[in-house]
Amino acid sequence: MSVHQFQVKTIRGEEKSLSTYKNQVLLIVNTATKCGFAPQFKGLQELHDTYKDQGFSVLGFPCNQFKDQEPGDDAQVEQACQINFGVNFPLFSKIEVNGAGTHPLYRYLKSKASGLFGSGIKWNFTKFLVDQDGNVIKRFSPTTTPRKIEKQIQKLLEKSPVHA
Repeated sequence: MSVHQFQVKTIRGEEKSLSTYKNQVLLIVNTATKCGFAPQFKGLQELHDTYKDQGFSVLGFPCNQFKDQEPGDDAQVEQACQINFGVNFPLFSKIEVNGAGTHPLYRYLKSKASGLFGSGIKWNFTKFLVDQDGNVIKRFSPTTTPRKIEKQIQKLLEKSPVHA
């Protein structure tokens, strides 16, 4: 199994297969525009802009499971991300990352990389680094800034067919 086997819904309601991201390094993040970590949107966008032409994408999955920090509908979330944070990396429809309603993608991500205190997602901006083959390489806590992940992204990109 790999991340590429999952179907997700874009923030505009279109079904999308993550297989469209084959041969790309991904950073999958559960986001919330009203979270104290929301300034990380800027760093995530910088990573996306810096490496998108080398086979890298940030994928944002808004989630409202932590203190009601993403209360809006998908259109409001998209607008807030664009206006307040300048986000243009792919955003997807709001999902649940914990509990009975956990999206299958997040059930898979958590099974492949548990956190410090178990597999549950503890807060917004938990990040999963995924290689070109869809394998989960590492999980990062919400406090890990995007900049601190950059060297690991670069290492994976060096193995990319784009650079072969």
